[in-house]
Amino acid sequence: MKLVFAGTPEFSVAALDALHAAGHEILAVYTQPDRPAGRGQKLTPSAVAQRAQALGLDCKKPLKLDADAQANLRALAPEIMVVVAYGLLLPQAVLDIPDRGCLNIHASLLPRWRGAAPIARAIEAGDRETGITIMQMEAGLDTGPMLLKSAVPIDVKITAASLHDALALLGAELIVEALAKIAIGELPATSQPADGATYARKLSKDEARLDWSQSAETLARKVRAFNPAPVAWSALQNDRGDIERVRFWNAEVRAQHSGLAPGSVIESSGDALLIATGAGVLAVTQLQRPGGRVLAAAEAMRNWNLLGRQFA
Repeated sequence: MKLVFAGTPEFSVAALDALHAAGHEILAVYTQPDRPAGRGQKLTPSAVAQRAQALGLDCKKPLKLDADAQANLRALAPEIMVVVAYGLLLPQAVLDIPDRGCLNIHASLLPRWRGAAPIARAIEAGDRETGITIMQMEAGLDTGPMLLKSAVPIDVKITAASLHDALALLGAELIVEALAKIAIGELPATSQPADGATYARKLSKDEARLDWSQSAETLARKVRAFNPAPVAWSALQNDRGDIERVRFWNAEVRAQHSGLAPGSVIESSGDALLIATGAGVLAVTQLQRPGGRVLAAAEAMRNWNLLGRQFA
């Protein structure tokens, strides 16, 4: 097919690669404008822009999809538009341009987790599975008819980072399958059910601070859901009396009871930092001190005895 691709972050790259490898004629790639990044805040192209350049594809970076951008898109005369984590809302005028409409690769099993952060919210909520939905786009937020769905399990060790990578590959596989079936008229659309719809609001730094009165199970899910961003954290007073912000990158639940106040360190040796919670014990297996690297707990605690300390 003659198509236009729209995407921005790393999650979108696998789908772009798959469509290119499948032989589709990619007329143009749309992505967000270059943004400041890194310590030097140098203007940096998006992951999709960098991949489009490597593939020799025409890359467009409109700040918004205004009348000029719509005219440029219309001039390309695409059969279909594939959208995955683009970052701009598509107005109805844009949705109407491709002959076969616009398809979205959404990282959840719709109608559950419509919105900006479906991967993290599924882990945080304790869902047993999530997946990819290929959806025909309409004006509503992730409300369009569904074309293909495929599920993946969420186990007790998966993080948002690892689930992101798995779903990116699954989305790439499904969009190629969807286009092949559309081309021969064998992909009927199914309306989303009214029941079961939830909204995956954008992650915020404010919610990344751990509340030790919550259960170990809740906190472990939060730690894994917020890896790689915004990263769960807690405050701890160091030997000098200063308050440090310690970041937690991975954690699990240990089946034991401590009898200590929530936030109290039970053990700071072995393979995990054990911390009392409102119900159960949280075992932190990866953590990061201010200015330091992300380390396995055993390495981080080698010369850092926290026994008797309390996180807040």
